[in-house]
Amino acid sequence: MSPTESAGQPLVIVLLGPTASGKTDLAIALAQALDLAVLNVDSRQLYRQMDVGTAKPTAAQRGRARHELLDLRDPDQPINLQEFRAIAEAQLNAELARKPLALLAGGSGLYLQALTQGLEPPAVPPQPQLRAQLAALGQPLCHQLLRQGDPAAAARIAPADAVRTQRALEVLYATGRPLSSQQGATPPPWRVLELGLNPTDLTGRIASRTKGLFAAGLVAETEALIESYGAELPLLNTIGYAEAKQQLAGELSETEAIALCEQRTRQFAKRQRTWFRRRHAPIWLEERSTEGQLAQALQVVERGLG
Repeated sequence: MSPTESAGQPLVIVLLGPTASGKTDLAIALAQALDLAVLNVDSRQLYRQMDVGTAKPTAAQRGRARHELLDLRDPDQPINLQEFRAIAEAQLNAELARKPLALLAGGSGLYLQALTQGLEPPAVPPQPQLRAQLAALGQPLCHQLLRQGDPAAAARIAPADAVRTQRALEVLYATGRPLSSQQGATPPPWRVLELGLNPTDLTGRIASRTKGLFAAGLVAETEALIESYGAELPLLNTIGYAEAKQQLAGELSETEAIALCEQRTRQFAKRQRTWFRRRHAPIWLEERSTEGQLAQALQVVERGLG
């Protein structure tokens, strides 16, 4: 593609970074400054009734900027990568029809890669019966099966991530080929400008965020999810909900639950940082305040539009 052709393409801004890095506040500020919607690329914020534990933008935050790709499904109706890409691309194209500029924000690396690099997941539809069987086997055994059948996918998927583990096994059993060998890529028809947040005080931010989630009602939200969907709901095995579930079961005190949640979040953030270093090339925003980050981001965007 020639520089002239590239310059005529719409520009998609991507704001990425590990959990608790400040993406929500900066995304809202960017959306306000550029008259854009914030298009969510956090895989857990796709689900209704999972608000506190996913640090989903609050009603007040949504009032400051339009948010899309939130609350798409109930928690017992998982969205696979192929489905998300189709939904997200339709929303993205609608935004780009309004003006040739759009904003993606989130920390789910595989979902971001699907949109920004045209990652093409296998066209294998969800198989409820197989998923039910895998859920009955339990996540530890499922991840072990994945390590045996698709070591490359197992290395990318966290041992506690039941949703992605089940999807990888689903593809493996449906096609007879590992998921890791079936993911091609077709570049999307827009330019991508990646902005990254990677604060030096992330450990402290994670500690503050975790305490805030428990104070804001994470345990009560988890209890409500269990009442509606059962304690075996796969999404309840994810960080925050798993610890709250253990607290409800009397297996952990609140102090222990918070400490374990912090630890798992730090480990998750480390994996996110590794992913972004290896698979993305963002311009890292060095300013510490949201105002400073916004000013730096707008300068970068202006150059990108020029």
